[in-house]
Amino acid sequence: MFGQTTSTRRRISLMASGELRDALTAIEEGKGPAAVAALMAIDPVSWQAIEERLAVLVGSDLRSLLLKTASECDRQAAFVD
Repeated sequence: MFGQTTSTRRRISLMASGELRDALTAIEEGKGPAAVAALMAIDPVSWQAIEERLAVLVGSDLRSLLLKTASECDRQAAFVD
């Protein structure tokens, strides 16, 4: 995919993917400390793989993606109120 073979791409461990899912769920539920704990549990190799994939797929890193999503949610909430 995207000109890279699977042998040259870093892999996201199963544990890291679960931690990322848990972090995103915690963020959605407003549980900041739980989100931070889940993100801190991700191993360095998986972090690099996550960053590489985000850069290719969405053109930014996880922090930028979360900030953009949060600002979009704030705008949508302003229209609902």
